[in-house]
Amino acid sequence: MQTYLVGGAVRDQLLQRPVKDNDWVVVGATPDDMIKLGYEQVGADFPVFLHPKTKEEYALARTERKSGKGYQGFVCDFSSDVTLEDDLLRRDLTINAMAQDENGHITDPFHGQRDLKEKWLRHVSPAFQEDPLRVLRVARFCARFAHLGFRVADETMELMKAMVSDNELDHLVAERVWTETQRALTEATPDVYFRVLRECGALKVWFPELDILFGIPQPEKHHPEIDTGEHALLCLKAAQSLSDQTAVRWAALIHDLGKGRTPEEEWPRHIGHEKKGLSPIKQLCNRLKAPNDAKTLALLSSEFHTHVHRAFELRPETLLKLFDQLDAWRRPERFEDFLLVCIADARGRTGLEDSEYPQADYCRAALQEALTIQAKDVMAQGVQGVEIRPALQRARAEHLKSWKSSQRLPE
Repeated sequence: MQTYLVGGAVRDQLLQRPVKDNDWVVVGATPDDMIKLGYEQVGADFPVFLHPKTKEEYALARTERKSGKGYQGFVCDFSSDVTLEDDLLRRDLTINAMAQDENGHITDPFHGQRDLKEKWLRHVSPAFQEDPLRVLRVARFCARFAHLGFRVADETMELMKAMVSDNELDHLVAERVWTETQRALTEATPDVYFRVLRECGALKVWFPELDILFGIPQPEKHHPEIDTGEHALLCLKAAQSLSDQTAVRWAALIHDLGKGRTPEEEWPRHIGHEKKGLSPIKQLCNRLKAPNDAKTLALLSSEFHTHVHRAFELRPETLLKLFDQLDAWRRPERFEDFLLVCIADARGRTGLEDSEYPQADYCRAALQEALTIQAKDVMAQGVQGVEIRPALQRARAEHLKSWKSSQRLPE
């Protein structure tokens, strides 16, 4: 019985990056051996055990044989005669197929150290194509390491394209796609995830509403990048620098899906894209089973982002209506996330990545000014019952009108 540190922990040590989790593989043992040593079995499909003290995961070395479609169609062999090399062979990328023994010696049968040095994401064996989830994993690893210079090896990209062409990705379940996507959104360069998926054709399979944006023009005066798909990825890139919230990054990416519904004869203008975007956003979020907070923020961002862009032009009554529609009174944290999406939209343009966006501070200040007028203030004037709400709105509008006149607004 021998125990090895494997996978990401070995990779990240060699990259001199923080190691988040240690994964261990045990060679030459049976489930009974592990249980006798005090390990707790937790794996349902194949034996995985928790260390009695550290609670880290220890898996028996295993091989996998394809037996059906999708990522679950496998038969596993975890007998005690499975070797370390057998176990490493089933892994996705060479940089994840290394093991380290207790003396620090690294077993690297597929040249993962070389690929780390040369910055390649390369599949271990043709068995890569047996698991369609690996297409998304490669895209996610690229999003994690692209800023270090990593890119997908040509032969791996060709294999990914073949998997898409063979409709293998159709057998994935939405929850797994969203999990990989959500994790990718937290990486250093989340836009790279979607670029890789687009290059291999996977974006069109699971994110068609986003994929269709590429090639659709926008007015160059306002969008030097012109291409709407590029704008979406630039917005995500801007959001990544503004917030670590998945919902903010997701909403920034998909807030302009309505531009994919603009008739071609109207290009490059996209009149009414705000409301046109509601349907494709719902379709995409429902397909992926995205969480409600991400879906709701994306819908609000689609419908109302141009209101904030024109905030200085809005009448106080219109500004108050916007606060109502966004439920800014009761959900100030979501209102703040919405404003971050608006900032990301403004900065998600070539050459304007560091542009100022005073509209956000203006809206924040306007909300706080409106909140200085409370229901009790109008009730103190004798207003009662159903008249309270309209009286409150009028009082807030008058206050905002006076406040706005005292502001020095940008030209």
